Amino acid sequence: MTVFHFLNCAFLTFGPHVVYYSATPLSEYDTIGTSVKAAAVYLGTALVKLVCLATLLKVPENDSFDPCQELLKVVIGFIDAVGLYFALTQLTHRNISQNHKFQAVGLGWAFAASVLHRLAPLWIGARGLEFTWEYILQGLEANANLVMTLSLAALGSLMWLRKNKPRTLVPIVYACALLLATMPSITGYLRRSLEWQTPKFEAAEDAS
Repeated sequence: MTVFHFLNCAFLTFGPHVVYYSATPLSEYDTIGTSVKAAAVYLGTALVKLVCLATLLKVPENDSFDPCQELLKVVIGFIDAVGLYFALTQLTHRNISQNHKFQAVGLGWAFAASVLHRLAPLWIGARGLEFTWEYILQGLEANANLVMTLSLAALGSLMWLRKNKPRTLVPIVYACALLLATMPSITGYLRRSLEWQTPKFEAAEDAS
């Protein structure tokens, strides 16, 4: 039963990436090389972010909200945008269209993120004897991250690769790119807020 739970969570986490590649023209144009290059760029970007986080951020003494630290996390989060810019504009690709290029880059980027951040927790935790919804939620989070990464790659393609951008859409494109780039920090703050409120809610129930 534990192996079945692990396989179920693994298919939920990584299956949509395979389905997207197979169900779209990406497989017909053999863009796997572009996706692999984008995944390698993501791994390098993640290493740079890890070094920056370990060097610049201090370990909080408590769970209080520190605006300076959160702002620094947002700034470090823009390293992802720099890495995505490099993957879209500087890597050598096959003779594929712009639409296929940003999809292949976004897919490789999202798949590398899922493998790096979710494979080890699934392998260690999802095979445990006690059932938990945490790993199913991680799979759903991976699907949301796939959509967000493809959206960010599409916006990056529109900003950096397309020359005849409509001027009226430029502020909207940059605003959406800013929102998508800061989304991990926003979701992290909301997650911590829910964790802070849960003990208070449980304490209020115990008191009643």
